[in-house]
Amino acid sequence: MMPPAKKEVRPTTRGARARTPAFVKNKRGVKNWKEASEWLEWRGIEDIECITPDQAGVARGKMMPSSKFTSNTSLALPSAPFMMTISGVYPEDGNGFEYPEDDGDLKLVPDLSTLSVVPWEDDPTAQVICDLVHQDGRPVEFTPRNVLKRVVVAYEKVGLRPVVAPEIEFYLVRKNPDPDYPLTPPVGRSGRPIGGGAGYSIAGVNEFDELIDDIYHFSEAQGLEIDTLIHEEGAGQLEINLRHGDPIELADQVFLFKRTIREAALKHDTYATFMAKPIQGQPGSAMHIHQSIVDRKSGKNIFTGEDGTETDAFFHFIGGMQQHVPNALVMLAPYVNSYRRLTQAASAPVNNKWGYDNRTTAFRVPRSDPAGRRVENRIPSSDANPYLALAASLACGLIGMNNKLVAEPPILTTANEDEIDLPRGLLEAVDLFESDDELATMLGKSFASTYAAIKRAEFETFMEVISPWEREYLLLNV
Repeated sequence: MMPPAKKEVRPTTRGARARTPAFVKNKRGVKNWKEASEWLEWRGIEDIECITPDQAGVARGKMMPSSKFTSNTSLALPSAPFMMTISGVYPEDGNGFEYPEDDGDLKLVPDLSTLSVVPWEDDPTAQVICDLVHQDGRPVEFTPRNVLKRVVVAYEKVGLRPVVAPEIEFYLVRKNPDPDYPLTPPVGRSGRPIGGGAGYSIAGVNEFDELIDDIYHFSEAQGLEIDTLIHEEGAGQLEINLRHGDPIELADQVFLFKRTIREAALKHDTYATFMAKPIQGQPGSAMHIHQSIVDRKSGKNIFTGEDGTETDAFFHFIGGMQQHVPNALVMLAPYVNSYRRLTQAASAPVNNKWGYDNRTTAFRVPRSDPAGRRVENRIPSSDANPYLALAASLACGLIGMNNKLVAEPPILTTANEDEIDLPRGLLEAVDLFESDDELATMLGKSFASTYAAIKRAEFETFMEVISPWEREYLLLNV
């Protein structure tokens, strides 16, 4: 029987956040069903949450007793949850999208390496992330985890391995059950509402010390690593940085982190939101993605040559990002709210330029030693599904390398003062997405048509809502 994972003790000094233990694949030692049974028995686990991300990144799945989970029970889900908008509406057939007539069951296949406890549950509970396959074992092309796997395989076929490191921003806000009222910053331990302009403030982090302690404790229990945590510029806005690694593992971590942070916030009577622009007048929330590419044989970063300078592959990767990321924007900014962040006034990159350590460009090359050379995609918002955001960003770079696309010269000045280079709204972004056949082929045609149909349906649902702006300026003036 396997012993419980050894925990590293974290100092509790206020203002000094120590690193949690490193997240390593199979860290919990679970490689097969026999070990899974031992793992569950050792911890006295009663229930299992078998979860998988839908198109929005929401956890879908089934809960069952652990004894049933380990008895080779067939797990199935209908395809419907993966063809549904964020509001629960289904798209109409057309434009390449066809809703299946029988809505046949898809098989859930647990990835046992992701087995971990659910630390916020009162009863001993575990969770495991699942993949979806058809009854004959073929991967379901339009599910997000499989979309990312498809892109990673495309890299493997040309002898490459992508390495990523996401950074996720989010807001803590007061509980607000009525959607007609604006969200407001929470009250910290000082007893006063949190104000803005607290970027990198340790005092700002310590306002939520007990909540952040719970985030750390919940994360450690699941084997998730937080590299650093900071207070961002917005009122009650925090950012968590993850260490670099395999795209599937990092997407899994972001998926689980979002659940973890929401649960920790609720424990303290607060909401945690990953909306791109939750509060008017405050900065938006991003999910920046750092990317480098490694040669599978040599293990070396292909962005750096033997002499330490940038390679052609480095510039081709950026060229692919510049040419195709605007077409993939709907995967990086997936909701109408996302485009409220992508304005010049919101301090977000609204261009397709790149530069060295230039935070006003969409694609920033941070300062690093030659071996750590990487490209940071600063466009994605934190509301994006991490599997789809990583898939889209890496796909654009690979297309650039495959086609030897030429990058434009780097920008040495402020890049956000010119005209906006990106789509201004959801429908425009969907149009560009549907026009890029090469991107659709890389991601999977059935995914591309399904995702586009979902986004069009979401826009139509949004158009049914009358906003306060319309009541304010149109009610008595037109």
